Amino acid sequence: MTDTIRPTAAAEAARRVRDVLGAGPVIALTGAGISTDSGIPDYRGPGSPPRTPMTYQEFVGDAASRRHYWARNHVGWRRMAGTAPNDGHRALAELERAGRVCGVITQNVDTLHDAAGSRDVVDLHGRYDRVICLDCRAVTGRAELDTRLTALNPGFAEEVADVEVAPDADAVLASTDHFRVADCADCGGTLKPDIVYFGENVPRARVQEAYARVDGAAGLLVLGSSLTVFSGRRFVKHAVGQGKPVVIVNRGTTRADDVAALTVGLGCSEVLRALVDASGPEDS
Repeated sequence: MTDTIRPTAAAEAARRVRDVLGAGPVIALTGAGISTDSGIPDYRGPGSPPRTPMTYQEFVGDAASRRHYWARNHVGWRRMAGTAPNDGHRALAELERAGRVCGVITQNVDTLHDAAGSRDVVDLHGRYDRVICLDCRAVTGRAELDTRLTALNPGFAEEVADVEVAPDADAVLASTDHFRVADCADCGGTLKPDIVYFGENVPRARVQEAYARVDGAAGLLVLGSSLTVFSGRRFVKHAVGQGKPVVIVNRGTTRADDVAALTVGLGCSEVLRALVDASGPEDS
């Protein structure tokens, strides 16, 4: 039966988390909620507006949709590039160095776990800072593409600098009819952010790598994910099937609350920092 903690002191929540997960090490599964303290909005957290991300089928099947996406991304990726890890990211990296956490499977594309010092990160849905050609499969840096898009669209990003940006670096723009899209510099093919879109499958090798991380861990710590999509929820199911404890830290309910050993309705940063502060001599 699920044991639920209502919002209380982070220190007490951290104590309960440690009681359930034991000495570890555990694998962390992170979602957009861990990055909200960095100024990146959540997808489905309390108070989040409805979002309709572009699907893979829309992107590959319609040139106008691709133009609209790249215009929004041209603005959004710069905002994402200007964000920094928050205390939750840093605390999670500290827990990894202390041996409490053995790695991170992240559903986020913001690369903030790397920036915070986490060493073993599976970028389940890709990374916003890379671009892939759908024809020749060449991978290039997003900063390189920004230089080309800026030359093709001078002043565009500055004109719409104050718009909202979603967690996948997708800015909310109304009109993008005059935006010019860049093709692959190597083969002239279609470029796409190296991000897994809705309607697109996570590469099989990446999924297997994430399963292996769960297999090697003593438990699973879910941080800031509603687990609405199966892409992340499958790892909860996998851990439960192995008889391993699952703890969920998330503001709001999730689709795996019924199978979790413990749910904590607090923010990720405060709970993770409390976990670091509660670490004993054996963790150093």
